Order: sequence, then structure tokens, then C-alpha cells
Amino acid sequence: MDEVLNYSMNEMAGADFDCSCGRHHTLDIRHIIMGQGVLKELTKVLEPFSGKKVYMLSDNHTFKAAGDRVLSILEGEDYLVKNVMLDSGDDILIPNEQAVGTMFLNLEPDTAVIVAVGSGTINDMAKYMSARTKIPYVIVCTAPSMDGYVADGAPLILEGKKISFVATLPYGVIGDTDIMKQAPMHMIHAGFGDVLGKLTALADWYLAKEKVGEYCCETCVTLVQRALDKVTGSAEALAKRDDDAVLYLIEALTLTGVAMGLIGVSRPASGAEHMLSHYWEMDFIAKGKFPELHGIKVGIATPVIAEIFELMKDEVPKEAMKLAPSREYVEGLLKTVGAPVYPTDIGIDRELFYNSILEGYKVRNRYSILELALKTEKLEEIAAKITNRIYQ
Repeated sequence: MDEVLNYSMNEMAGADFDCSCGRHHTLDIRHIIMGQGVLKELTKVLEPFSGKKVYMLSDNHTFKAAGDRVLSILEGEDYLVKNVMLDSGDDILIPNEQAVGTMFLNLEPDTAVIVAVGSGTINDMAKYMSARTKIPYVIVCTAPSMDGYVADGAPLILEGKKISFVATLPYGVIGDTDIMKQAPMHMIHAGFGDVLGKLTALADWYLAKEKVGEYCCETCVTLVQRALDKVTGSAEALAKRDDDAVLYLIEALTLTGVAMGLIGVSRPASGAEHMLSHYWEMDFIAKGKFPELHGIKVGIATPVIAEIFELMKDEVPKEAMKLAPSREYVEGLLKTVGAPVYPTDIGIDRELFYNSILEGYKVRNRYSILELALKTEKLEEIAAKITNRIYQ
């Protein structure tokens, strides 16, 4: 029981075990391959699709990062490759109706497998298409920037709003650290911020367990905490693109996805910090502004939620409070790696920030510290206090 706690990252694929939480967990992913120089393992992963049609999806940035090498590997093995590169110019790719429509319009009949080369957006789009077409997909990771590689949700933009669609888990994941450590430092900061978000997400999960009786799996909590410890303990090395630190980061992001896959919900990865992030993102997109990377926003939101836990400590059960980090601790980690720390760093104005604390709980139907503050009639006071501290 709970033997998954003894598995290496690459042994997580196909996990199937009885858990001490009382449930039976499975992870329907055939291959998880992380490490240095592992891109060459792509042909092994795709062996069952040999000689068949492959749909390769990337954007102009991720094609340069690894897509050209993936295409060379596929064509060298005589796969029938439909290469689709979505061009977003100098901007990041927005997964809206136009991008998703272009992706689907290029899909050919009898496609056997989708090979996505990218990180957050490309992965989300590919898993959405995989879920709708029942064509398996493999993701070749280009940046340790988010935790969605092995998650089954696909956040896309519909009519200007960010909606998380039910999608599917990948057939295989390949994370080559030789590729990922070369990602723009801003994307590495985003991955670090997304990992830090698990600090408050786990506290929120325990809060929901204690306050409303929500199911909580201790095994998944332990998986995420172990991964968190390795990342926070190597923050200085990550700032220097150290190979081991980059590997710890992508492993933590992937393990969080594994935890979500095992229990079928995003609780191990997402709490009130994600609600703030999504609130800011929707506002930015509605105003035609650059929405900033997801993990950057999560990283900035995490010390804010940590502070709310501190201000609500008399109302928070002890077990949940033990998991909640201090604001200073989280801010210190962000500063160590050189990541943005404050909402003002990414252009969030006073009104948007204040409103996000008041209304962030509406973004997702999930119990969190924001809802507890609302129900105890402390949310407005807390919103004003934190806003005044930041926007002096």
C-alpha cells in the first residue's frame, strides 16, 4: 500500500495501487521519461505507431526550442508527419477560438498519434484535441514552466474567458533537461512560481477537509511535499540553470500532475492562489493586454494567499495552518530565483488587485481561505489591509 511513494519519477507511469486513503488509484499514462538527453527516447515511445500518420503541433517559439529536432527524428523514422506550427509572432500563443480552430482544421483523417512540442498552451491544446478525437498524444516538454503536462484539464480561452475543459492524460511525456534548461528564464520563473503555489494549495486542501469534510489523500500530499522540498532547497542553483535544479523543478511540476491524475481533481496543485491568477488573467485578456505567464501570476498570488492565512489564523484549523507558509518565506524564495514578487511587477493596478481578493472565490466552485474569510465577514477588511500595504 502507498508503494508509489517509493517510485522514481520515471516509474510513475501506469501506477496502479491501493492507497491508505481508502481508494484505489491508477494513472493512465504509458510513459514518463525525464532526464538529460532523453529526447532520443521518442522513437521508443512512438513505436506502436510506426509507419502511421503523426500530427505534430508546435508554435514558432517551441519549434525553434525542440520542434526542429523532433521533426527530424520523426522524418528519419519514416513517419507520415503533418507538421503544424502556429505562428504568434513575438507574442505568446493564446489558446482562443482562432488557435484551436486552426489546430483542428489541419487534422487529417487516419491520424494515429499527436506529438505536441511545447509547454503550457501547446500542451493544453493538444490534450483538448486528443480528448475530442480519441487520438492519443505525446508531449515533448520545452520548458519547466507549469504543472499541466500530466493533468487532464485544458484551460482554454472562450469568448474572452478562461475555461478549464475536461481533457485527457497524455500517452507519453518526454522532459529532456538539455532542452528545458535553455528555456527563457522567465519561463523557468513561471515553473518555480507554479510550484510555490502548491504551498498554499495544500493548506487550502486541508482547510476544505477540516471545514467542509472534503476528501483528502495523504499520499498525494506527501508526494507533492517531497517534490516541493527539493525545489525550494535548490532555489539558488535554479537561478543559475543548474541541471539538477531544473530536473527537480520539472519533476515537481510533473509529480503534482501525477497527484492530480491519481485522484482525478486538481486539489494537490490548485487553491486560492490560482483563483487570483485566473481573475487577473481574464481581466488582462478582456482589456487586450499581455496576460503574463500562468506560473508568474501564481507565484505572485501565493504570498498574498499566505498572508490571508496569517490574518485568518484564529479561524483556520491547526492542521491547515501548519501547512500554510509565511508571506515572507514565499517572497524570499521568489527573490532568490529573481522572479517577480509583487502584483505591481506585472502591471496589476490597485483596483484589479483589490477586486480580485473580494471576488476571486467566484472563479472556481471550490472551498478556500477566500470563502472562509467571506463567511466570517473578514474578506473586505483583509482586502483593504493587503491592498494598502502593497499600493502605498
